[in-house]
Amino acid sequence: MNIIEKKSFLITTAFLVLMVLFFASGNTMAQQKAISPINQILKNIKPPQFKKVTYNIVSFGAVPDGQTDTKAIFDKVINLCSVSGGGQVIVPKGVFFIGGPIVLKSHVNLHFEDGAQLLFSADAKAYLPAVLTLWEGTELYNYSPLFYAYQCSDIAITGRGLINGSASKDFATWRPQRSAEQNKLRQMGIDGTPVYQRVFGDGFHLPPDMIQFFGCKNILIDGISITDAPYWVIHPVLCNNVIVQNVTINSMNLNNDGCDPEMCTNVLIQRCNFTTGDDGIAIKAGRDQDGWRIGQPTENVIVRDCIFNSKTNGLCIGSEMSAGVRNVYMYNVKIKKCLSAIYFKSNLDRGGFIENIYVNNVQCDSARSAFIRFENNYHGSRGGHYPTMFNNFIIQNATCKHSGEVGIYAVGVQGNPLKNIILKNVIVLGTAGDEVVDNAENLKYNGVLINGHALTKPINTGVVALHTD
Repeated sequence: MNIIEKKSFLITTAFLVLMVLFFASGNTMAQQKAISPINQILKNIKPPQFKKVTYNIVSFGAVPDGQTDTKAIFDKVINLCSVSGGGQVIVPKGVFFIGGPIVLKSHVNLHFEDGAQLLFSADAKAYLPAVLTLWEGTELYNYSPLFYAYQCSDIAITGRGLINGSASKDFATWRPQRSAEQNKLRQMGIDGTPVYQRVFGDGFHLPPDMIQFFGCKNILIDGISITDAPYWVIHPVLCNNVIVQNVTINSMNLNNDGCDPEMCTNVLIQRCNFTTGDDGIAIKAGRDQDGWRIGQPTENVIVRDCIFNSKTNGLCIGSEMSAGVRNVYMYNVKIKKCLSAIYFKSNLDRGGFIENIYVNNVQCDSARSAFIRFENNYHGSRGGHYPTMFNNFIIQNATCKHSGEVGIYAVGVQGNPLKNIILKNVIVLGTAGDEVVDNAENLKYNGVLINGHALTKPINTGVVALHTD
C-alpha cells in the first residue's frame, strides 16, 4: 500500500469510527429517553392475568332483589374460584345485597357486568370478627373493610358496577364518639403495644375502609363506581404492583379519601374521577413508631390523567408517612374545588422523609386555603420532636384560578428546613396573599406569576397559620 492509499485508508477508517460513535451516541440518548424514571416504574407495573374461567354468582343461588343476603354465596364462589386455579367471579345485572365483607382470594377477578349493583349492609356487627388492618397508619384488629384481602396475589375488582357502602346510616355517624379510642390506639402505637393486644372492633367506633388489601401483590381495580363509603375508600397497604384506573368515586362522608396507597411500591393511579369528603389522593407510609417499626417506604407512584373534587385536599402526601415517601410522579390532573390543591404535610411526631416528588401540568379551579402547600408542623402532634425531611420537589406548569388564603405556602421547622424545591411556570390568577415562606432552603421560583405579577425569589415572611382539614 503506497502513501496515498494509506492516507485514504486512514481517513476512511476515521470517518467510519466517527459515524459509529455518532450513531452509538444517538442510540444511547434514545435509550436514556426510553428508560425515563416514569417508564422505569411502569416496567414494574403490570395488570394481573386470570384464567378464562367464569363463575356466575346467580348460578350458585344469588338473588338480585336488593334484599336477600348473598354473603355466603360470595364466600363460596370466591373460594371455589381461587382453589380451582382462579378466574372471574361474575356479578351480573341486578341489585345484590351482602350482609358483610367480601374477602377476596388469590387469582380471583370479581367482575361486575353493566347494570350490576352491590349493596352492603349498614349494620356494623356484620363486619365482625375483627381482622388485622391498618387504621390511620397504626396496626390493630378492627372491623373488616368492606372489601378485604390479606397476603393474596393476583386479585382484581373490575367492570362497570356500582358499589354502595351504606355507611351514612351507621359508620359515618361515629365521628363524635371516636376521639378517645383514636387516642388510645395512637398511644398503643407509641408504646409498642403488641399488635395482638390492640383489639378494637365490637363496641368501638373506628370505622373500616371501603377497600383494603393488606400485604398483597398484583392488584387491579378498574372501572367500578363507589358511593357512601365508611372511611378511606381505596387503601392498599404493604402492597406491590397496584393499578387503580377508570374508577369513579362519589362519596362525601367525613374522612372519605379517594385513594391512599400506604407503604406500597409500584403504584399506578390513572383516569379516575373522585368526588370525596376528604383528600382525593393521600399517599401515606405509616404513623410514628408503627411506621418506623414496619419500615416500608411508599415509593414509585404515578398519578396521572385524573379529576378530583374534594372537601379537603386534591393531591396530598401525608400526614401518615413515617416510613417515608419517595419517587412520586403526579401529572395531567384537574382539581375542581379543594382546601389545598398540592399539599405535602407532616408533623413533629412523624420522622421519615418526603423526597423526589415531581408534579407537572396541574389545573385547579378553586382552593379555599393554598394552591401549593408544604407544611412540616401539621396539627395533631403529641409532643415528639422528630421532624420530617422534605427534599427535592419539582412542581411545574401548574395553574390555579383562585386560592382563598395564599398562593404558595412553604413552612419548615427550625433546624430542619424544607430543602431543594423548584416551582416553575406556576400561575395563580387571584389570591389573598402571594406567599408564606419560613425555614425553606434552596426554594427557587422560575416563571412564578401570582396576582398578575412575577415572583422572582421567595421572601421569608415568617409563619402564618392557615386553615387545616
